[in-house]
Amino acid sequence: MTTLGILHPGSMGAAVADQARRSGAEVLWCPTGRSASSKARAERYGLTPVRALHEMTERADIILSLCPPAAAEDVARDVAACAYARIYVDGNAVSPATMANISAIVQRSGATVVDGSVVGSPPSDSKNARLYLSGPAHALPPVSGLFEGSAVQARALSGGIGQASALKLSYSSYQKTSRALAAVAYALARDHGVEAELLDIAEARTTSYLAETAYFPKVAARSWRWGPEMKEAANALEEAGLPSDLAHAAATVMGQWEGLKDTSADLALVLERLHTGPSSEPA
Repeated sequence: MTTLGILHPGSMGAAVADQARRSGAEVLWCPTGRSASSKARAERYGLTPVRALHEMTERADIILSLCPPAAAEDVARDVAACAYARIYVDGNAVSPATMANISAIVQRSGATVVDGSVVGSPPSDSKNARLYLSGPAHALPPVSGLFEGSAVQARALSGGIGQASALKLSYSSYQKTSRALAAVAYALARDHGVEAELLDIAEARTTSYLAETAYFPKVAARSWRWGPEMKEAANALEEAGLPSDLAHAAATVMGQWEGLKDTSADLALVLERLHTGPSSEPA
């Protein structure tokens, strides 16, 4: 049995960890400093608690980091400080340069680093997600094997560290920026009383985020994660010598929804926050 350590069981991390557990792995997690919701998810998915991070690093064959992008380097430092020397997978939405920094941090303790990225919704009985992997060729099969036959489809990429991160941000820089831009466009139309006409235009097309107004509150609820991801996307674009203005702008828009983390705010409040910013209290 392979032992996997998950840092940390957020909505995505817990769901991915559950797929590994269903495929036969023992999955460890560290409750220290985690929220009540994280503890509830870990219990619901049957994850095994450890007393401290050093116990996880002693027992885990593979450690998978799935956390907010802004915390990815700190999580890597914590693991390296425990002298972890097996396989460390960073599955966070970070730029290739940030991924290179994380790799350097963890390799100092002798660990083998794999660059990972998750694309899709949290996996479940009804939803699949893809886990893209790049890095040392010998380290990819053990990671892929964790999810054999599960709702996580592991896919290896040619090339080294940075490839999986680049793919993730190439996708999310479009997908998440489009969501934010659609919300701003709809808010403008609503301010002038033409939102019905805008929706009529959007719905006449085969696909348009503008027609998915029910999704705007979901974007707002996830903006605490997506905003930092858009900053990483902007970094990745700048590293490649490409314009990063739209990614920065999307991060700014998502900053207006600060405080709506994991809420179910109504559409009116979400649109009002685009005017007022986080100073406005949720209804």
